Amino acid sequence: METQLVLDLPHREDFSAARFIAGDSNAEARAALARWRDWPKGALALVGPPGTGKSHLGAMWREETGAAAPGRARLPAFLDAAPSGRPVLVEDADQGVDEMALFHLLNRAATGACPAVLLTAQTAPGRWPVATPDLASRLKALAVAELREPDDAMLRRLLEKLFRDRQAPVTDGLIDYLLPRMERSVAAARRLVEALDRTALARRTPVTRAVARSVLDGWREDGEGGDS
Repeated sequence: METQLVLDLPHREDFSAARFIAGDSNAEARAALARWRDWPKGALALVGPPGTGKSHLGAMWREETGAAAPGRARLPAFLDAAPSGRPVLVEDADQGVDEMALFHLLNRAATGACPAVLLTAQTAPGRWPVATPDLASRLKALAVAELREPDDAMLRRLLEKLFRDRQAPVTDGLIDYLLPRMERSVAAARRLVEALDRTALARRTPVTRAVARSVLDGWREDGEGGDS
């Protein structure tokens, strides 16, 4: 059988409010973001495992509030430009950011010079490895909203969204087949959908149970997941 070349083409993830998957695992975070004008000291950390919706919620909050999102690397230059009147979103703030810039940004939020600051991260701010004592103190006192891994109902909707984002056709009953056999996390769901899509493209077929069985069996043999 001739091997089909699979092009690793980028797919566009839909971060619109209409495509957000609401559930118990993100209810706390959604409620906290809706009250952004009342955040203590004008700041909030949105914390959760990879893939649980931090970027999606951040994009929705930015759309609602008109927030600026300068990115971690540009934060010092952004503050030097002295923007006024706009909330600020800093994603992946636990992955390395200029400490003095972040400290001054949080100070602006605390004094009302900046309407609100939203930080996204995988870990709670009090655990970030910062060397500036004043910033460490600020971070330990920061309000936190947590995102958790999804339950079965939400995981089903997530799988549907991931296949839809990749425009990958699936056969009836596929998700019922996957749910009891896959690792129970958003990150695992993303890896699985990508592998299924690539395998189906190589076989020139929709994502079927046979495709899913092949991928999951291969992962078990390689020790990469499967039933949890």
